[in-house]
Amino acid sequence: MPFSVVHRDGSSKARLGVVRTSHGAFDTPAFMPVGSRAAVKMIAPRVLDELGAQIVLSNTYHLMVRPGVDVVERLGGLHRFMAWDKPIVTDSGGFQVFSLAGLRAIADEGVTFQSHIDGTRLFLGPREAMAIQRQLGSDIAMAFDECPASTADRATIASAVKRTLAWARLCIEDAARHDSGQLVFGIVQGGVHDDLRRSCADELVSMPFHGYAVGGLAVGEASEEMYRVAALCCDRLPEDKPRYLMGVGTPEDILHAVMRGIDMFDCVLPTRNGRNGSAFTDTGDVPVKGGRFKDHDAPVQAGCDCYTCRTFSRAYIRHLFNVGEALGCQLLTIHNLHFYLGLMRDIRQAARDDRLDAFARGFIEKRKSGVDVGVSE
Repeated sequence: MPFSVVHRDGSSKARLGVVRTSHGAFDTPAFMPVGSRAAVKMIAPRVLDELGAQIVLSNTYHLMVRPGVDVVERLGGLHRFMAWDKPIVTDSGGFQVFSLAGLRAIADEGVTFQSHIDGTRLFLGPREAMAIQRQLGSDIAMAFDECPASTADRATIASAVKRTLAWARLCIEDAARHDSGQLVFGIVQGGVHDDLRRSCADELVSMPFHGYAVGGLAVGEASEEMYRVAALCCDRLPEDKPRYLMGVGTPEDILHAVMRGIDMFDCVLPTRNGRNGSAFTDTGDVPVKGGRFKDHDAPVQAGCDCYTCRTFSRAYIRHLFNVGEALGCQLLTIHNLHFYLGLMRDIRQAARDDRLDAFARGFIEKRKSGVDVGVSE
């Protein structure tokens, strides 16, 4: 089996697991840095490895647009192309059905996009998405789905569920026909409607996917709604297969979801916030590019052992942002990914010790405190 549960936390529904792929195994719960265009922004693969990343995420749609999937295949596949020899999961392009809503038309056969780069017409359907992911050579391929906003009307979401299930059947048939060695995950849709989520999950479970994702969250709904839907889906999905909450999220979101049984996460927040001058710390988020740090000699986070905090002051990083030096973005991205990947290690250890509930409460309360130990009052 590609997934095994090695321990269940005694204080929550969290579980420790291992996912085995053709490019090695990774531990769960896992956070996957986002490298949509075959690069995690501002971070070299060597640095990702040093930070402890075990798996990254890339994107079918973006690589189809540039440089073109044939280019990646000719150059040895995605792993060689981006010099990353550990597992890669590829999003099928289903999220772009949501994010590029103004540039696409949906039909039962698939989605016609108007390229956000040059306006070229592009078609992506379930068979096309699977074929592209095979050419890329990712370890985990996602089924093609329709991802509506969670705030869309019920009829729109019900239609998306119907289409997602039809496409899932085509994806799993296509994967079985080619037997590429990729793991294939189905995606549960249904917005915040419990009955739609249940019916979608139940139908997907009847198909032989290697794992299951919960999609269509963190797209407009309240956090408590997200946690409720994640828990509902976990209760319907198999115990012996990994569960992936797509596009989530904040450190608090990840903790809440792990405690409800989610195993895998991806999110752009650590890299995007780093490029925008904001650092995640254990006492809240710090806007390092703010003027109050002009003369501040403290590190981004006291006690942090990442390269950024061991080496540079807030004043220096703020200076880099102030003069437009890209190094500032890189240094905060390093810190933020170190924070996220370190959080996942702490989560796994707390679950191993059957104390995740206590760890989560302490972590969230400390983050709420906003006590910046690096600032003298």
